[in-house]
Amino acid sequence: MNAEYRGVWTLSEVRDGRIHPVSYELLAWGRDLADSLEVPLSAVLLGHNIAEQAGDLIVQGADQVYVVDDLELAHFRPDIWTKTLTALVNRHRPEIFIASATSTGRTVMPVLYVDLETGLTADCTELSIDTKERLLLQTRPAIGGNVMADIKTPFCRPQMCTVRPRSKKPLAADPARTGKVFTESVAPESLSSVIKLLEFLPEKNVGAPLQDAEIIVAGGKGMKKAANFALLEELAGLLGGSVGASRMAVDLNWAPYSSQVGLSGKSVTPKIYIACGISGAVQHLAGMSASDTVIAINSDPEAPIFRVADLAIVGDALEVVPALIGRLKS
Repeated sequence: MNAEYRGVWTLSEVRDGRIHPVSYELLAWGRDLADSLEVPLSAVLLGHNIAEQAGDLIVQGADQVYVVDDLELAHFRPDIWTKTLTALVNRHRPEIFIASATSTGRTVMPVLYVDLETGLTADCTELSIDTKERLLLQTRPAIGGNVMADIKTPFCRPQMCTVRPRSKKPLAADPARTGKVFTESVAPESLSSVIKLLEFLPEKNVGAPLQDAEIIVAGGKGMKKAANFALLEELAGLLGGSVGASRMAVDLNWAPYSSQVGLSGKSVTPKIYIACGISGAVQHLAGMSASDTVIAINSDPEAPIFRVADLAIVGDALEVVPALIGRLKS
């Protein structure tokens, strides 16, 4: 049965009517896998008035693009996306399907793998092919980031996973690349939703959205009160970064949920992550341990956050952060 499935798929994302850069990161992942298997790399593009952008995906590495362009897909509604993707997978039978671990990928892929009765590995940091068995090797942190687990899906297809945003650079655009664009249709019932969109309220962030940010300044209980998060906002502004928070800080209403980093919030992969007054619970570490450089500020020299820190500053964040701000201003 598995022999009927062939090809590597990536799930493209559209925001504000344009293909989001995370879609091109996925193509870089998929290109390596497709070349190892000697199969086509396909991108799936869902939305409204987006068909003309399909060529951008080919320029960035796709061999084929499957487009479903419909007014009902103008705004992200999980049930419509899931039903549409289920129909496409059952029709074309890819052997591998990968998405980004964004809010879109984290919402759609778990429902999709249940509908398809296959497996799913979330938040992968590495993907490769076992060419002997033709299996996708999915590597991700486990046990609070203390070990790296290699996971396979030997019996079901497609093999599905999400990968962390910003974990791979997009391929260089090649305007000379050619490929095929397929306009797909699905049954009307696939485009019917039980969700009614009332309005769209964008997240209020300091700087870029967390999953797109190159620098994140995050605060925890050690910031003592909500008013002190103004210090983090000032520091992030000076660095051109964004503000994050631990679950404790969010639960205390010091920061909005949209800024929460961790298993129950967002997984982030910035170039620099500055943890201010965050002790480092395993749930928080799982959401930020893949950062390129971690700078931790905590008054407790035994704080777990120091185990993943590249630079440890033992001190009160309410003294260290203002000192950093002062130096940057000078």
